[in-house]
Amino acid sequence: MFKTLLMAVTVAVLGLLGYASTRPDTFSLERSVTVQAPPDKIFPFLADFHQWSVWSPWEKLDPAMKRSFSGAASGQGAVYAWEGNKDVGSGRMEIRSARPVSSVDIQLDFLAPFEAHNTATFTLVPQNGATAVTWTMQGPMPLISKVIGVFVSMDQMVGKDFEAGLANLKAAAEK
Repeated sequence: MFKTLLMAVTVAVLGLLGYASTRPDTFSLERSVTVQAPPDKIFPFLADFHQWSVWSPWEKLDPAMKRSFSGAASGQGAVYAWEGNKDVGSGRMEIRSARPVSSVDIQLDFLAPFEAHNTATFTLVPQNGATAVTWTMQGPMPLISKVIGVFVSMDQMVGKDFEAGLANLKAAAEK
Protein backbone atom coordinates (compact mmCIF):
# COMPACT_ATOMS: atom_id res chain seq x y z
CA MET A 1 0.00 0.00 0.00
CA PHE A 2 2.82 2.41 0.89
CA LYS A 3 4.48 1.69 -2.46
CA THR A 4 1.24 2.40 -4.35
CA LEU A 5 0.74 5.66 -2.47
CA LEU A 6 4.34 6.72 -3.12
CA MET A 7 3.93 5.92 -6.82
CA ALA A 8 0.68 7.93 -7.00
CA VAL A 9 2.29 10.94 -5.30
CA THR A 10 5.30 10.74 -7.62
CA VAL A 11 3.08 10.62 -10.72
CA ALA A 12 1.02 13.57 -9.42
CA VAL A 13 4.13 15.67 -8.70
CA LEU A 14 5.65 14.86 -12.10
CA GLY A 15 2.35 15.67 -13.77
CA LEU A 16 2.14 19.00 -11.95
CA LEU A 17 5.74 19.88 -12.88
CA GLY A 18 5.12 18.85 -16.48
CA TYR A 19 1.99 20.96 -16.73
CA ALA A 20 3.60 23.94 -14.99
CA SER A 21 6.55 23.84 -17.37
CA THR A 22 4.19 24.50 -20.29
CA ARG A 23 3.03 27.82 -18.80
CA PRO A 24 4.40 31.15 -20.11
CA ASP A 25 7.98 32.12 -19.21
CA THR A 26 6.96 35.70 -18.33
CA PHE A 27 4.05 37.51 -16.69
CA SER A 28 2.55 40.95 -17.09
CA LEU A 29 0.13 42.62 -14.72
CA GLU A 30 -1.59 45.95 -15.32
CA ARG A 31 -4.11 48.18 -13.59
CA SER A 32 -5.29 51.72 -14.39
CA VAL A 33 -7.20 54.53 -12.76
CA THR A 34 -8.36 57.98 -13.83
CA VAL A 35 -7.22 60.70 -11.46
CA GLN A 36 -8.90 64.11 -11.45
CA ALA A 37 -5.56 65.93 -11.35
CA PRO A 38 -2.94 66.97 -13.89
CA PRO A 39 0.11 64.72 -14.45
CA ASP A 40 2.45 67.23 -12.78
CA LYS A 41 0.57 66.79 -9.49
CA ILE A 42 0.73 62.96 -9.68
CA PHE A 43 4.29 62.51 -10.95
CA PRO A 44 6.07 63.44 -7.66
CA PHE A 45 4.18 60.69 -5.81
CA LEU A 46 5.74 58.16 -8.23
CA ALA A 47 9.21 59.57 -8.89
CA ASP A 48 10.07 60.22 -5.23
CA PHE A 49 10.24 57.08 -3.08
CA HIS A 50 9.84 59.26 0.04
CA GLN A 51 6.26 59.89 -1.18
CA TRP A 52 5.37 56.21 -1.52
CA SER A 53 4.35 56.01 2.14
CA VAL A 54 1.36 58.17 1.19
CA TRP A 55 -0.11 55.71 -1.29
CA SER A 56 1.76 52.37 -1.54
CA PRO A 57 -0.46 49.43 -0.51
CA TRP A 58 2.47 47.67 1.18
CA GLU A 59 3.71 50.53 3.39
CA LYS A 60 1.16 49.94 6.14
CA LEU A 61 1.48 46.13 6.28
CA ASP A 62 4.46 46.34 8.62
CA PRO A 63 4.68 49.42 10.86
CA ALA A 64 8.17 48.29 11.96
CA MET A 65 9.47 47.92 8.40
CA LYS A 66 13.03 49.20 7.95
CA ARG A 67 13.45 51.54 4.99
CA SER A 68 16.52 53.08 3.44
CA PHE A 69 16.90 55.62 0.67
CA SER A 70 20.02 56.16 -1.40
CA GLY A 71 21.15 57.46 -4.76
CA ALA A 72 19.33 60.45 -6.20
CA ALA A 73 16.72 62.19 -4.03
CA SER A 74 14.09 61.41 -6.67
CA GLY A 75 13.86 60.43 -10.32
CA GLN A 76 16.47 58.41 -12.15
CA GLY A 77 18.95 56.79 -9.77
CA ALA A 78 16.74 57.00 -6.67
CA VAL A 79 16.91 53.80 -4.63
CA TYR A 80 14.54 52.48 -1.97
CA ALA A 81 15.28 49.32 0.02
CA TRP A 82 13.09 47.67 2.63
CA GLU A 83 13.15 44.85 5.12
CA GLY A 84 10.01 43.81 6.91
CA ASN A 85 7.75 41.07 8.16
CA LYS A 86 6.44 38.12 6.12
CA ASP A 87 3.80 40.33 4.48
CA VAL A 88 6.33 42.71 2.88
CA GLY A 89 9.53 40.67 2.82
CA SER A 90 12.65 42.49 1.71
CA GLY A 91 13.89 44.01 -1.48
CA ARG A 92 15.11 46.99 -3.41
CA MET A 93 13.72 49.35 -6.06
CA GLU A 94 15.67 51.69 -8.31
CA ILE A 95 14.21 54.24 -10.70
CA ARG A 96 15.79 53.48 -14.06
CA SER A 97 14.13 56.36 -15.89
CA ALA A 98 11.74 59.14 -15.03
CA ARG A 99 10.29 61.17 -17.85
CA PRO A 100 8.68 64.18 -16.14
CA VAL A 101 4.91 64.01 -16.06
CA SER A 102 4.73 61.00 -18.41
CA SER A 103 6.37 57.85 -16.98
CA VAL A 104 8.54 56.22 -14.32
CA ASP A 105 10.38 52.91 -14.91
CA ILE A 106 11.55 50.94 -11.88
CA GLN A 107 13.79 47.90 -11.45
CA LEU A 108 12.14 45.92 -8.67
CA ASP A 109 14.20 43.25 -6.91
CA PHE A 110 12.52 41.10 -4.28
CA LEU A 111 14.91 39.22 -2.00
CA ALA A 112 12.50 37.58 0.48
CA PRO A 113 10.25 35.72 1.00
CA PHE A 114 11.29 34.70 -2.52
CA GLU A 115 13.71 36.14 -5.04
CA ALA A 116 12.26 37.86 -8.10
CA HIS A 117 13.51 40.53 -10.49
CA ASN A 118 10.77 42.50 -12.20
CA THR A 119 10.15 45.81 -13.91
CA ALA A 120 7.39 48.20 -12.85
CA THR A 121 6.24 51.08 -15.03
CA PHE A 122 3.89 53.94 -14.31
CA THR A 123 2.52 55.89 -17.26
CA LEU A 124 0.55 59.11 -17.03
CA VAL A 125 -1.64 60.21 -19.95
CA PRO A 126 -3.58 63.51 -19.79
CA GLN A 127 -7.30 63.13 -20.56
CA ASN A 128 -9.61 66.16 -20.60
CA GLY A 129 -8.30 67.73 -17.39
CA ALA A 130 -7.73 64.37 -15.71
CA THR A 131 -4.91 61.83 -15.98
CA ALA A 132 -5.02 58.13 -16.80
CA VAL A 133 -2.45 56.41 -14.58
CA THR A 134 -1.40 52.88 -15.54
CA TRP A 135 0.74 50.65 -13.31
CA THR A 136 2.36 47.69 -15.06
CA MET A 137 4.66 45.00 -13.70
CA GLN A 138 6.47 42.45 -15.85
CA GLY A 139 8.96 39.75 -15.12
CA PRO A 140 10.15 36.20 -15.64
CA MET A 141 8.26 33.17 -14.42
CA PRO A 142 10.75 30.55 -13.15
CA LEU A 143 9.46 27.02 -12.61
CA ILE A 144 8.51 27.57 -8.95
CA SER A 145 6.41 30.60 -9.97
CA LYS A 146 4.79 28.54 -12.70
CA VAL A 147 3.91 25.82 -10.17
CA ILE A 148 2.40 28.40 -7.79
CA GLY A 149 0.61 29.93 -10.80
CA VAL A 150 -1.22 26.66 -11.40
CA PHE A 151 -3.10 27.31 -8.15
CA VAL A 152 -3.07 31.14 -7.85
CA SER A 153 -2.50 33.61 -10.66
CA MET A 154 -0.13 36.55 -10.34
CA ASP A 155 -3.07 38.75 -11.32
CA GLN A 156 -5.11 37.47 -8.36
CA MET A 157 -2.17 37.72 -5.93
CA VAL A 158 -0.96 41.22 -6.80
CA GLY A 159 -3.80 42.81 -8.79
CA LYS A 160 -5.81 43.76 -5.70
CA ASP A 161 -2.73 45.48 -4.25
CA PHE A 162 -2.27 47.49 -7.45
CA GLU A 163 -5.94 48.51 -7.29
CA ALA A 164 -5.59 49.58 -3.64
CA GLY A 165 -2.39 51.50 -4.39
CA LEU A 166 -3.93 53.31 -7.34
CA ALA A 167 -7.00 54.19 -5.23
CA ASN A 168 -4.67 55.62 -2.55
CA LEU A 169 -2.70 57.53 -5.20
CA LYS A 170 -5.94 58.94 -6.65
CA ALA A 171 -7.13 60.09 -3.21
CA ALA A 172 -3.76 61.74 -2.43
CA ALA A 173 -3.45 63.49 -5.79
CA GLU A 174 -7.04 64.74 -5.80
CA LYS A 175 -6.66 66.49 -2.40
